[in-house]
Amino acid sequence: MKQGRASVAVIRDKGQVTIPSGIRKAAHLGEGDSVEVVITADGILLRPRKLVDATQAWFWTPAWQRAELEASEDIRQGRTRTHGTEKDFLRRFAK
Repeated sequence: MKQGRASVAVIRDKGQVTIPSGIRKAAHLGEGDSVEVVITADGILLRPRKLVDATQAWFWTPAWQRAELEASEDIRQGRTRTHGTEKDFLRRFAK
């Protein structure tokens, strides 16, 4: 579905609205996904809110993200070492 193209939805009992399938597909929304509802000067904005699974939350902590940036910089700067096999890797640390 092209951006800016309008669709019509009907408000049902208890305020439920079905987002048309073309819009759901374009926004990568599936059953159970959350959307943020915001009043704007132009009307109502529905914004997808992808929530992080609790088992993956550690990855998004500030400390882990800093470490990810540091590792990415090490890779960019060539500060890495490659080992041909697991045994080669373990031998490096066995000494």
